[in-house]
Amino acid sequence: MRSLLVTVLAASSLPAADSFYLGTWTIASAVVAPWADPAVRPPDPGEMKSLIGKTIVIKPGEMIGPGIFACKGPKYKVRNYPADWLFQGEFGEMRDRDHTVDPAKLAAKLGFRGTSWKTLETGCANEIDYHFVDADTVEIGLNDYVYTLKKKPAK
Repeated sequence: MRSLLVTVLAASSLPAADSFYLGTWTIASAVVAPWADPAVRPPDPGEMKSLIGKTIVIKPGEMIGPGIFACKGPKYKVRNYPADWLFQGEFGEMRDRDHTVDPAKLAAKLGFRGTSWKTLETGCANEIDYHFVDADTVEIGLNDYVYTLKKKPAK
């Protein structure tokens, strides 16, 4: 019984097998999101410019970052998302409004290759999902911008 308890305690302290997302990420760039309609509501370049170069640290029990990105007690879940689910389903909604829109082509214009991508759902109140273009590149949608984050190498 004691060896079982030791095993359980040891296993619970290990990072999850899919904790590839943990680490320090820098907001490297941003583009106006494909779903944005500048004629109706122009995206705020001030917010975007204030975020470029900022750091987000994803830890097992919290996310540290500027303003909206900070989160205590996240409930991480990694899922595979098809193109129409990316950015809170914005690409799918665009296709629903206009059947000529191809979510896969929109995703490809933002650098996504393939047909589905790992997405980190944080369970945080900000509801920002982290879509992995590759192991070192993440894209997120916020206020009509798509931000690209780059992972800093571990020291």
